[in-house]
Amino acid sequence: MAEGNGAAAGGGAIYGLGILGAWVYFWQEADGFWWHLLAVLEGLIWPAFLVFDALRALD
Repeated sequence: MAEGNGAAAGGGAIYGLGILGAWVYFWQEADGFWWHLLAVLEGLIWPAFLVFDALRALD
């Protein structure tokens, strides 16, 4: 069996929680149909920027 797959699964779970948290935040801030649609898109993209900036800060 391959070793080290647990960390990848844990990272996916944390990323998923980040998406859910971003959706809750952006959904509450949205006002109107298009803002809610934008909130869904921002929720998908925002955690990627967060992880990118965190990794860049560790360099």
